[in-house]
Amino acid sequence: MKRRIHFSFVLVYSLVSYFCLCSAFYLPGLAPVSFCEDGKGGDDCQLFVNRLDSVESVLPYEYDVFDFCKDDKEKRPSENLGQVLFGERIESSPYKFNFKQDVKCKAVCTKNYKKAEQQDKTKLDFLKMGMQLNYQHHWIIDNMPVTWCYDVEDGQKYCNPGFPIGCLVTADGRAKDACVINSEFNKKNTFYIFNHMDIKITYHSGASEGWRGARLVAATLEPKSIKQVDEKNPSCEGGSPMEVPGEFDNDLSIVYTYSVSFEEDNSIKWASRWDYILVSMPHTNIQWFSIMNSLVIVLFLSGMVAMIMLRTLHKDIARYNQEDAQEESGWKQVHGDVFRPPRKGMLLSVFLGQGTQIFIMTFITLFLACLGFLSPANRGALMTCAVVLWVLLGTPAGYVSARLYKTFGGEKWKTNVLLTALLCPGIVFADFFLMNLILWVEGSSAAIPFGTLVAILALWFGISVPLTFIGAYFGFKKQPVRTNQIPRQIPEQSFFTKPIPGIVMGGILPFGCIFIQLFFILNSIWYLNVKAILSHLSNLSWEKLHKFKIKLMLIAHTTIVIL
Repeated sequence: MKRRIHFSFVLVYSLVSYFCLCSAFYLPGLAPVSFCEDGKGGDDCQLFVNRLDSVESVLPYEYDVFDFCKDDKEKRPSENLGQVLFGERIESSPYKFNFKQDVKCKAVCTKNYKKAEQQDKTKLDFLKMGMQLNYQHHWIIDNMPVTWCYDVEDGQKYCNPGFPIGCLVTADGRAKDACVINSEFNKKNTFYIFNHMDIKITYHSGASEGWRGARLVAATLEPKSIKQVDEKNPSCEGGSPMEVPGEFDNDLSIVYTYSVSFEEDNSIKWASRWDYILVSMPHTNIQWFSIMNSLVIVLFLSGMVAMIMLRTLHKDIARYNQEDAQEESGWKQVHGDVFRPPRKGMLLSVFLGQGTQIFIMTFITLFLACLGFLSPANRGALMTCAVVLWVLLGTPAGYVSARLYKTFGGEKWKTNVLLTALLCPGIVFADFFLMNLILWVEGSSAAIPFGTLVAILALWFGISVPLTFIGAYFGFKKQPVRTNQIPRQIPEQSFFTKPIPGIVMGGILPFGCIFIQLFFILNSIWYLNVKAILSHLSNLSWEKLHKFKIKLMLIAHTTIVIL
């Protein structure tokens, strides 16, 4: 007894000593950055701008496409494959400031629009289109979004990771989108552009914790519309809003200004700096009803299939043990016909191989995401991980496809390998290329650059296809399963065992598991787009017909890909 107690004490002591000596590490892409005051070292406090998008349009645009102030020494940080595929276009902003140095109403630039210049009219019309469709800025500082926080119903605060270009008061006096926040936005058929930004940066100081510098834990701003009377001496307190008339009748000047303030808050840790954004999200409630509905249906399906299998097997085994005759019955009657080649054995093996590749890719990606390696702070990591895993998992796809095809006694192994490597990815790439071509014609930032397309093709043909051949080489080593030379007579099938009724009845329960989640997914993606389409159908002009058709095509293509 004493020896056992002594051993337990030594074991506990060893474990405690081991964990005390362990040191923690930060996940890739998530290491904190310390900022110091100017002249004391540390990293620069730099603000970046990203693409602009809208819930009322499927076409995002780069920051430079709109006529905003631009950085004279523009810098574009290196973007990974996932960021490029998601259409992110990050570049340095013209809003410059140093850490812990407040800025008061500083002018960035002035944009002048002359009525006689057609180019100025085109730029202003595009800016109006952005305000009408409620296009949103997305700014980034220290790899976290600059948010616009405002009060909503029930006294709650919502922090939006984007903020609008401006807003519109329609010809009938109805304030749209952000125009409802200010009673001064009341002039009919007028746009109000947000040309002033009050930026507030919150930091966590390390002076009291023994480490040098400070870490940013929050960045918020308040967009304002202010008309400047004196461009050289701007005033950002009060004043009338910056109006952009619906009809371009007179010359117009827009002065862009900004202010920056810093605030210390040591109650917010760097590790939890995203919490204020995630907590305020209105659509983060878990759909418990849909989860329970899916769980019950899956359990019902599994239990029903297991019960049928157990009863059938138990009955056959009991019959085999009781009968002395050598005559085959039950499952033994079909053991020589189970692996008889189906009519479309080639396609079955190809789709099964591709499904295996996608399943393993999805499982590993979700596993890494659960461990925290694919955090939202690590931009583009999710898509990059998925693409790289898919490329590297060509071997399992080739192996599964070749082994199943060889089991069926197939001999066209070259065709099988080529279809496994090219069929499904080719269909996806063709659809992807078509959508990318449409986006490129429209000048959208979601269009993938030609170099990235070449890189994807190189990954596909240079890595995935050879790995598929390697997997197929090992899969074809399996000997085919023997089947009876004379196939058994198949009795007349009942109505419910025929293909179409079987597909319908076999698909009802799986569809019941997913249709609620599918409803929420498609509703969150396309609700506002469909609403906007229906509202514009009544006054659709021939000039807008082209963009309307493109929007419908992109919605249809994306919905098909999701399904």
